[in-house]
Amino acid sequence: MNKIITISRQFGSGGRAIGKAVADKLGIPCYDREIIGQVAQSSGLSEEYIEATGEYSMHRTWLGRALSTTHAAGALNNEDLIWVEQRKIILSLAEKGPCVIVGRCADYILKDRSDVLTVFIHADDKSRAERIVKLYGERADKPEKRLKDKDKRRSAYYKYYTETEWGVAANYNIALDSGALGIDKCVEIIACAYGVK
Repeated sequence: MNKIITISRQFGSGGRAIGKAVADKLGIPCYDREIIGQVAQSSGLSEEYIEATGEYSMHRTWLGRALSTTHAAGALNNEDLIWVEQRKIILSLAEKGPCVIVGRCADYILKDRSDVLTVFIHADDKSRAERIVKLYGERADKPEKRLKDKDKRRSAYYKYYTETEWGVAANYNIALDSGALGIDKCVEIIACAYGVK
């Protein structure tokens, strides 16, 4: 039986809401922003910085790494420090008991465990654009541009630290289209796959 569920998601697909709803349905904890607080405490960096950098770093190229003075000196930069602390926390949370972990490369970090159900949530651009405008309001950038930018940065971050392609259905146990299925149906499918009807 699966003990841990990891939710990877496109920006605006409702993955966070689905993760929380699944955890509520199963009666287990959901870790999302809580991880940011724990990383802040252990690293000494601010929660705002960690949230902005944690899954969306823009400096994810081999050239950027090669030119980094901290890497040249063999030290960790802040982004790498966040990764190390986040990894430790996710491994620790998985040891504590059943839970849902949203984002933060948890699917990759826990890949060697046999009790993990990995889920990827995606949706069409129109559904995601409508969702982010509803949740976050209108911004100067068009919603489509925001979606593209966030997904590009999230993908680069994932590739950089895992050397694996983000969002490829074959890399997950389940891939669900929340735009077509709706949030509630996604929750139902994940809970059923976990073993709860």
